Amino acid sequence: MIHHLKGKLVEKNPTNVVVECGGVGYFVNISLNTFSKISDSESIQIYTHLQVKEDSHTLFGFAEKSEREIFRLLLSVSGIGSSTARTMLSSLSPTQIRDAIASGDVPTIQGIKGIGAKTAQRVILDLKDKILKIYNIDEVSLNSNNTNKDEALSALEVLGFARKQAERVIDKVLTQDSSLSVEDIIKQTLKNL
Repeated sequence: MIHHLKGKLVEKNPTNVVVECGGVGYFVNISLNTFSKISDSESIQIYTHLQVKEDSHTLFGFAEKSEREIFRLLLSVSGIGSSTARTMLSSLSPTQIRDAIASGDVPTIQGIKGIGAKTAQRVILDLKDKILKIYNIDEVSLNSNNTNKDEALSALEVLGFARKQAERVIDKVLTQDSSLSVEDIIKQTLKNL
């Protein structure tokens, strides 16, 4: 198993990078989330997951270990392959996926291209307990946080802001401080909109 690659960034595209290590160029598939976090500097370190199949060896790369961990959890779900897991990590941040699974938020996961209602439910059913245990998430605080997020989102919609844009900014605000009240979430979000 290849844990990570550290070397020269030869090529960078939204779906892949080429990293040269010791004279060998490795073609690494990445998500849009990783693409946005990789700098254009010459030196790069990327965490990897090697998928070995009968007819191919495919390398997936991640800017952070946490994203790789979510990717591996998603692969453990029946019906979720590497391309679907990569699409999920391109559509939502690892934190958003983790929180959606932990809170049983089917609509968020179903909102990802290629994910239907049954698959979204299966992802939540298979991974909810693992995610609560691995990340030591308290379900009570998660539910109250979700209620605050929903209330703040509704208030911003009433004020005329687009739901998707407001939700993105609220998620950023909550990743910095998840204990904010509804009023504070709205205030912080308005500063960043």
